[in-house]
Amino acid sequence: MRKGWSIGLGVLLMLVGAVWTAQGLGYLKGSFMTGEQLSTTIGLLCAGAGLALTIHGARKK
Repeated sequence: MRKGWSIGLGVLLMLVGAVWTAQGLGYLKGSFMTGEQLSTTIGLLCAGAGLALTIHGARKK
């Protein structure tokens, strides 16, 4: 995967993970995911994977 794609996809995953985590914790209301522990867990895993992908892409030559 190209460096730019890795970083772009990683940033997107972090943003989606942050939204899902905020919904799961109840900070963002108006969704079926609001207040759900599963949404928090999936959001944190998604954000972590995005961070790892971004770091990996930034270190690529």
